[in-house]
Amino acid sequence: MLMTALPDRVSVGGATLEVLRKGKGQPLLFLHTGHGIDPSEPFLDALASEYRVIAPAHPGFGSSDLPAGITTVDDLAYFYLDFIEQEDLQDAVLMGSSFGGWLAAELAIKGTGRFSKLVLMDALGAKFGDREHREIKEILNTPIDDLPATLFNDAQIGAKKFGNLDFPSMQEAEITRFARNRESFLMFGWAHALFNPKLVSRLHRIQIPSLVVWGEQDNVVAASYGQAYAKAIPGAKFASIPRAGHYGYMEQPAAYADAVLKFLAN
Repeated sequence: MLMTALPDRVSVGGATLEVLRKGKGQPLLFLHTGHGIDPSEPFLDALASEYRVIAPAHPGFGSSDLPAGITTVDDLAYFYLDFIEQEDLQDAVLMGSSFGGWLAAELAIKGTGRFSKLVLMDALGAKFGDREHREIKEILNTPIDDLPATLFNDAQIGAKKFGNLDFPSMQEAEITRFARNRESFLMFGWAHALFNPKLVSRLHRIQIPSLVVWGEQDNVVAASYGQAYAKAIPGAKFASIPRAGHYGYMEQPAAYADAVLKFLAN
């Protein structure tokens, strides 16, 4: 197990961004879910055993600034384009989970010159069916107590992440971080509800080897949605992970890491 790294603080266009860095070698940009990033996640350590993981807290999340004018996922994507150029990332792996998967897809359709491969894990963001068909479960207003069963196949694992929020006993910094993550997720995901209606017609622009990984028990976006995502990206491969929910990389880190690292090795 790698030691938990302390986040860096970098300035991007005058805004301060919290950036977790782990490992060495080829860069891998990891974009987190709508509930923020945990530096101690075993999945990140598995990636860092072979790659130089760069995992920012999105603007408005964690302790990252939220610059004026950044109010949509499209705005976030352009902010990250500036970050990627500033970091001078070359031949990098682009990876995102859930909300971060949506953001990764938005980045990839804008150009993949700096990226060698794309990995989307239980990604949100696309609309494949008609307007009468809800493909993405409403999670923006899900009560905190219901998050474990909603986001995880194993509610006990989920409870360790979201079910033990005893606010009176928490440090002020912990409460602030949780509140900022939740507030920003609501702002970026609200309209349209967790998708961009134009994204699906642009996924054909992704011209790098891509992998779509999905939890078989994802209760937020079904595996069939993940298969549609893979079908819309030219040449993309699809992998499903048993006993994994929407935040599957947190509850099945070894299985997700195995699928991802095998794909990247090829």
